[in-house]
Amino acid sequence: MLLGQNVNSYGRSGRYTGAGIHETAIDFAALLNKVCEIDGIARIRFMTSHPKDLSDELIETIRIQQKVCKHVHLPVQSGSSRILGLMNRQYNKEGYLKLAEKLKDRVPGIALTTDIIAGFPGETEEDFEDTLDLVKQVRFSGVFTFIYSKRPGTPAAVLDDPIAPDEIKRRFDRLLSVVNPIIWEENKKHIGKTLSVLAENVNAANPALLTGRADDNSLVHFAADPRRVGEFVNVNITGCKTFYLIGEEAK
Repeated sequence: MLLGQNVNSYGRSGRYTGAGIHETAIDFAALLNKVCEIDGIARIRFMTSHPKDLSDELIETIRIQQKVCKHVHLPVQSGSSRILGLMNRQYNKEGYLKLAEKLKDRVPGIALTTDIIAGFPGETEEDFEDTLDLVKQVRFSGVFTFIYSKRPGTPAAVLDDPIAPDEIKRRFDRLLSVVNPIIWEENKKHIGKTLSVLAENVNAANPALLTGRADDNSLVHFAADPRRVGEFVNVNITGCKTFYLIGEEAK
């Protein structure tokens, strides 16, 4: 896992010099390609990506490198171009939709997940409807939803026109009512498939099951020998819930 607040801005702020390494400029796509050359690493993930820095080169790396998981967490925060401007996100709704379309077109089967904030200061009903529209168009495989909370020292903390808490809660609930059925529908597409799942642990609620992640980051609970923990297991997907898949080890 390559982890950073914005991993795909790696290499854009200067050159890196390490012990025994000549000074060189390496962007995130090049870094991913180098990690793929390391023997013994079977699966590579990264997060979090900022839409403004997700390059064509990075998309191509995700497409061609089998070790790189076909999943991108791409926080949008809002579907309103006006609110995105207030957030200083450096992209708009149309740009994000084009990027999501490009990812899905060039990397068939890729899963997109995101972060969304409800109730950013000054958010109007029209702004919120733009967010719901974006969710419906992109059809995310997973969404981390947040209620806006003021953080001292941030530019947003001094913005006028805060949203009433009860209205924020209503918008948050409406967001979930749109997001969750889409996630369930996207999960349902896996039923009948056989996925390679990295078995991470014995399921805490049901010791007869193992829990792990598929390449596209789907959470999978499946029946298998507990000695398979730590291994890749081919799992036949037999069912799903909103936030996870259900299956059994393929024989």
